[in-house]
Amino acid sequence: MPLNPGYEEMLRQLDAVGGPALTGMPVEAGREMFRAMQTDASEIEVGTVRDIDAGGVPARVYRPDGSGPFPVVMMFHGGGWVIGDLDTADCQSREVCRGAGALVVSVDYRLAPEHRFPAAAEDSYSATLWAADNASVYDGDASSLAVAGDSAGGNLAAVVAQMARDRREPAIAFQLLVYPVTDGVNFDRASYRDNADGYLLTAEAMHWFWDHYAPTPDDRRHPYASPLLADDLSRLPPTLVMTAEYDPLRDEGEDYARALARAGVDARFVRYDGFIHGFFAHTRMIDATREAMSDACAALRVAFNAN
Repeated sequence: MPLNPGYEEMLRQLDAVGGPALTGMPVEAGREMFRAMQTDASEIEVGTVRDIDAGGVPARVYRPDGSGPFPVVMMFHGGGWVIGDLDTADCQSREVCRGAGALVVSVDYRLAPEHRFPAAAEDSYSATLWAADNASVYDGDASSLAVAGDSAGGNLAAVVAQMARDRREPAIAFQLLVYPVTDGVNFDRASYRDNADGYLLTAEAMHWFWDHYAPTPDDRRHPYASPLLADDLSRLPPTLVMTAEYDPLRDEGEDYARALARAGVDARFVRYDGFIHGFFAHTRMIDATREAMSDACAALRVAFNAN
């Protein structure tokens, strides 16, 4: 399909503004730029929002209105493990809290290059363990626990699901993987070639992110960095993978869904034609992306009701 008109206009405006590419900036400047690109989501009202310590990992808890206990969604933000924070994930956290009727625990894992692989993965797993033990304090029901994230956050959600299986705790009911990073070794898929430049996330930026997070070949081959490369993908939670047509990460996300299904996991993917990378956070900017958010929240509700 053609690029969505809303995205055509967004990309036209960004091109008119100009400025250096992320890969040409100091890391801290890139983080500030990413924060500045986000829209204010405070109008998406939820019951309460609290910054907490999740077992040594900073986190933010979003509680819905109404009576609990509520199912729990662990939210891992995007940003290539290098940029992004609780504020940049605020919009999607609020949307999921409201749309899925869930207690959302957004995780502020350590960032690279100050903290390379596996710091982000271990922080994300530690916070999930904490939530399994402590969600009830915030009116959460950890017997219905899902992991979710977009981009690098989708990578971390997939990795946490593998860690939980391998380490035998906690039980995870569902994984929502939104345009996830799944493979740090193969950069020659068609979506990398076709969408290398011009659609917000570039192939060059993905190499930059990987170089900061997991610069060595051994680290990149580890399944907790590249979940698609795991020898065993069985016994993982039901999964929805969401991808964008104009995204370098499209094919590796869809490959992960197919690999999970081959391993006997209840897994599927949905490709959003005309969309670019980042649509999970664009519900305040691009009206068409609200359908994808609604689909994500509906999948979570179904998974929680089935649990």
